[in-house]
Amino acid sequence: MAVPAAVGQGLVMTVLDNPIWASLTGAHARFAEIHGRAGRYQPAVSPFEMPADVADPRAWADLAELAGPGTEVFVAAPGITPPPGWTAPTVVTGVQMVDTGMTPAEDPEAVVLSETDLPEVLDLVARTKPGPFRPRTIELGTYLGIRRDGALVAMAGERLRPPGYTEISAVCTDPAFRGQGLAARLMKAVAHGIRARGETPFLHAAGFNTGAIRLYEKLGFSHRSEINFAAFRTPEAA
Repeated sequence: MAVPAAVGQGLVMTVLDNPIWASLTGAHARFAEIHGRAGRYQPAVSPFEMPADVADPRAWADLAELAGPGTEVFVAAPGITPPPGWTAPTVVTGVQMVDTGMTPAEDPEAVVLSETDLPEVLDLVARTKPGPFRPRTIELGTYLGIRRDGALVAMAGERLRPPGYTEISAVCTDPAFRGQGLAARLMKAVAHGIRARGETPFLHAAGFNTGAIRLYEKLGFSHRSEINFAAFRTPEAA
């Protein structure tokens, strides 16, 4: 599978090595706040912030200036280590997986979710905790849901969009409706839309979420790399 490339600080890297920056400077530029070689999503859209190159101290300095002194920033990348002066209160090791054999399929029961569904979406997210989700996250791509007796009981959608790829995210099911295959159906439906654009689905999962990882492998996703999800704190003001 060909992997699009992006030029970093003197290095060539795939866009999946830094999908946040690739999204902020590409398909999601309208949601971005950029300062030098660092960027972040507008806070109501997503908590993600990122230097352009994790090996570039200047990019980290730009991120510190963008966020402000003593501020917690949420970053994600393989093998990420901040420069001296930064602290890491929280680091979770996870995996990045790429679709190498999925069978996408439209789902007749899946409905496109919009801003009018936001109260139910945020309630489902709060109860199931699929990962970071803000009031405007739903604007990042297509989100699909399944309803039972009028109530939203499962959803999945699109988040990061580095060139050539779209991340499947916010996969969650109400505990009372688990075991019915709803998450798998929605992932296939979301993947159908991604593939229709000529892009490849990918996703991230926390390493401890072994059940979800097994599901993703069964659906046709392959492990690409480890990834660190970290809440780093910028250096305090001098």
